[in-house]
Amino acid sequence: MKEIIIVEGMTCHHCVMAVRRAIEQLPGVKEVFVDLATGRVEVTGEEALDRESIRRSVEDEGYRVVS
Repeated sequence: MKEIIIVEGMTCHHCVMAVRRAIEQLPGVKEVFVDLATGRVEVTGEEALDRESIRRSVEDEGYRVVS
């Protein structure tokens, strides 16, 4: 399964790594791809992913999920 979100507030490689690490810690997450230029984050898991948990983990790092 794949979830795609758009994140605002990332400005550098450190931001990308923080978002990636936060999401990778969630249960069921297999792979995370973060595109700094567009804010697009693709999360792949072996089964359905909890979109709300993904949003909370990103926002706990100080970034904003806009979709």
